[in-house]
Amino acid sequence: MTIYPIETGNLKLDGGAMFGVVPKTIWQKTNPADSNNLITLSMRSMLIEDGDRLILIDTGIGNKQSEKFFGHFHLFGDFSLEQSLAKHGFTKDDITDVFLTHLHFDHCGGSVEWTENKQGYRPAFKNATYWSNEQHWLWATEPNPREKASFLKENIFPIQESGQLKFVNKGKGSILEESPLNFSVLYVDGHTEKQMIPIIKYKGKTIVFAADMLPTVGHIPLAYVMGYDTRPLLTMSEKSDFLNMVVDNDYYIFMEHDSVNELCTLKKTERGIRLSETFKWNEIF
Repeated sequence: MTIYPIETGNLKLDGGAMFGVVPKTIWQKTNPADSNNLITLSMRSMLIEDGDRLILIDTGIGNKQSEKFFGHFHLFGDFSLEQSLAKHGFTKDDITDVFLTHLHFDHCGGSVEWTENKQGYRPAFKNATYWSNEQHWLWATEPNPREKASFLKENIFPIQESGQLKFVNKGKGSILEESPLNFSVLYVDGHTEKQMIPIIKYKGKTIVFAADMLPTVGHIPLAYVMGYDTRPLLTMSEKSDFLNMVVDNDYYIFMEHDSVNELCTLKKTERGIRLSETFKWNEIF
């Protein structure tokens, strides 16, 4: 098995929204803001080559939304999902599985693309099975008012309409059943219902794909919870369990949204669990 980090692009979001009740005077020490109070975030996916399977975890924001929509998020960077795949010798047609941690647009937007005439939408990975879970799919397709703007129907329904959608927690042939020793999932509900956090065994180590459970290393302290989370108190409880799991088992955290740090480890201190070390992928693997 071989794993590759896949950079799909960068965006900027309001720092206050990203840190909830934590004052700017504190969070800007780790995540400095620009003059508009925006902080830089990545949309880093993971590609797993495992025998004849090529599994992509999350797909970034994509390129099919309007200029006005993208203007809200200040996209920048000289790389894309397609370019990052090509760097490792792959195309979108090579992908056999797309695993979506959850269906917010910055995690699944690249899953669907325009048709040639821009009159409709189609899955961007024509040969892939798309993996979600039943509870989260229902949550996303019948969205609450708080999250409605993050669940875009053009990112979601074309996957189901294509017949390429499967649920990891329903029926035989699950991606988890087929690779039980290398790939498992932690379900968390604080950010959104049944977000899936992949846990992957690789080269004698265990990697946790953090998704929005831990957006950046600046979010490690327990109270540093995003304003976007639907159940912030539940996030804190889940986060406590998550941080202790990582420390107790010497796991590496793969950071999807940290624009500087690809991997990190944690340690216990008198002030609680804190950052231990940060790494580039090729420094460890």
